[in-house]
This record gives sequence, structure tokens and C-alpha cells, in this order.
Amino acid sequence: MTETYKPSWRPEKDDDKFACRIMRGVTGGHDGMTDTKGETNSPVIPKIVKRKKLTVDDYVEGVLSSNRMILSRAITLIESNAAAHFDMAQQVIQKLLPYTGKSTRVGITGVPGAGKSTFIEALGTNLCQAGHKVAVLAVDPSSTVTGGSILGDKTRMEQLSREKNAFIRPSPSGGTLGGLTRKSRETLLLCEAAGYDTILVETVGVGQSETTVRSMVDFFLLVVLTGAGDELQGMKKGVMELADAIVVNKADGDNKRRALVTRAEYERILQFLRQATENWTTHAYTCSAYTHEGVMELWHNVIEKFMEQGWKNDVLAQRRKQQTLSWVHAMVEEHLHNLFYRAPEIVKNKDSIENQVIDGRLSPTLAVQKFIDIFAHTALTDNNYAFASPFEIR
Repeated sequence: MTETYKPSWRPEKDDDKFACRIMRGVTGGHDGMTDTKGETNSPVIPKIVKRKKLTVDDYVEGVLSSNRMILSRAITLIESNAAAHFDMAQQVIQKLLPYTGKSTRVGITGVPGAGKSTFIEALGTNLCQAGHKVAVLAVDPSSTVTGGSILGDKTRMEQLSREKNAFIRPSPSGGTLGGLTRKSRETLLLCEAAGYDTILVETVGVGQSETTVRSMVDFFLLVVLTGAGDELQGMKKGVMELADAIVVNKADGDNKRRALVTRAEYERILQFLRQATENWTTHAYTCSAYTHEGVMELWHNVIEKFMEQGWKNDVLAQRRKQQTLSWVHAMVEEHLHNLFYRAPEIVKNKDSIENQVIDGRLSPTLAVQKFIDIFAHTALTDNNYAFASPFEIR
């Protein structure tokens, strides 16, 4: 039985009715307490080891040597909206640019529940085992309410995350497509510089993120499933027009026959849509991410063939040039957006103008005109805010 002792404050009449006993502490100390007996213990203060502050050259050398820890820190640096990090991040990107552009960039989208993450894990695992280095960039939408993100793809891709040649990075979109564009593109460049030859970019499958991801990858894959009525939804037409291939997932077991029927229906619809890539015909395929059946066939017979043909006929080279220019224009728009809402006169008059619109005293169009007039008469060069990071949101 565990040894106990009676406290010093026990009553004078110490009989069986007094049931209070105190157990002695664990020998050797515990819970941050020192190893003492019968004495007042003082907490053990752990030694805090500060992480080394990296220079631009440290980041560049670490990324080029495929140091995963430094690569992660470099991505965190470019994802930051703080002005203090912006200049250093751009210096890192600038020095790494000559080492980028040599990967296969694949965007993967689909409705929630289509099995995108399972498909990516199956494809990525097989590629890693075949000698490829695979980076997965999972675009995670930030909540419009809290601003936070779940960032759960790393936990869902358990098998792939154990591969030494795999790197999974869930990235919050920051609530804006502009933020998504810059951060995801620069993360992609860092991964390329780190030697990852295959970049898989997953979208959430809702909203405008598909168009954004389409503008930063070579090959765009739409993952669908049977029984969801996707083939009949007009809203899916826009996404289908972006796709270089459509794959019907979960084609296994009793569902395989339905998957083949669904594939035929998509194949029929694709005949009436404009092709997403010049000199390439989009087709529908089937696979099972669960059993891996058809996954590597899709890679070898479709994606690799697409990349080989695209580089040969110069379509991919022209696409990447156009994507880079679109990136520049998107960042200009984001910069102007942030400058507008940080302008002192806009901040000063914003509530007043918005209240007039809410009360019905001012039409939305005239409210916009008022905002533009105020901004146009603001001397940008006279305000310190104009020289802050163009992507810092306050």
C-alpha cells in the first residue's frame, strides 16, 4: 500500500472519523518540481533556447540544400504580411529564381468529397517510391469569420507524409485571392528551388480558387465522383473548361460500373466544350485512389504525355510566360486595394459614407464615386503608409 502521512494540522482527537491522508511525492521530482522531500518545492524553469535568426544567404543555402526545416521557415517568411519580413522574403525569392521552373506543376480540384486528398496521397506516394521528389501545396481557405484555417491536409495524408521525398505544406489563403496567388506562387518557387520535381497544388473545390490555381500550374486535373449529379450541373461547366483531364474517382468495387458510365457521360459533354490547352484534347478517365488502380496510368499516359507534348510545341513555355505576367498584374491590383483602404482620408470618411448607404441617403454608385474622389485627391507620397509592404493588411 502507498505510504501516507498525517498532516500537521490534524485535530487533537485523531480517531477513525478523520480520513485525511497525504500521499508522499514521487521520488525524483515530477511536473517541473525538484526532487525534495517534505520541503516546499520551487518550479524548475526550463532553459529557453532561442532559434537562430537566419540571414538571406542562410535561407538561400538551406533551400538549395533541400533542408526541410529551412524550407518551412522560408515559406513562413513569404507568407507573412508584416512589412519587416517582406523585403527579406523578396531578396530570398530573387536569389532563388535561377533555380526554379524545372518541375511539373499539376493543379488538382474537385467537389468536396470527391477524394482529392486521397488521390493526391496515392499519386504522391507512388511517385516518391519511383524516385521523384513531390511537394504538395494544399490551399486551405481562411475563415471569413475568424480568419483562421484548419490546415488539416498533413494529418489526412498520413502515408505520404512519411515519405522522405515528400513535402506537404497546407497554406492559408488569408481570405483574399490576391494573397492566395502571391503566397502559393512563391511557395511553389521555393519548392522548385529545393529540388522538388513534381508540385501538386490542391484547391478546396469551391469558389474562384480554381481559376487562381489554373493560372499557376501546367496541367489542371478535375476529380469527380459518381452519383453527385455533377455531369448535369451548369455551374460545373466553368471548371470543366479549365481542365486538361477529368478523372472519375472511387472506381472500385460495386461502384466501378457506375464510374465507367459517368466517365462516358463526361466524355460526351467534353465534345461540346472548348479545349483548355492548345493542341490538347481533354478526356475523362477512371481511377481508384483507394486501391491505386488507374492512378499511375493517369500519370504516365496522360500527364507525362501532356508535359512532353507541351514543351515540344512551345505551349507550356508560352503559358508560363503569360502566367508570370498575370501574377504581376494580380499583385498590382492587390497593392492598390491595400493602399486604398489604408489611405488616411478613406479611413476617416469610410464609416460616414457607409452609413449613408445603409440609411438609403446615398446610392451605392455615388458612394463609390465619393470614395474614388477622396482617394484621387490624397497625396500618396506624403503619407508613410504608401511606403509600407504592398501586401501588409492592417
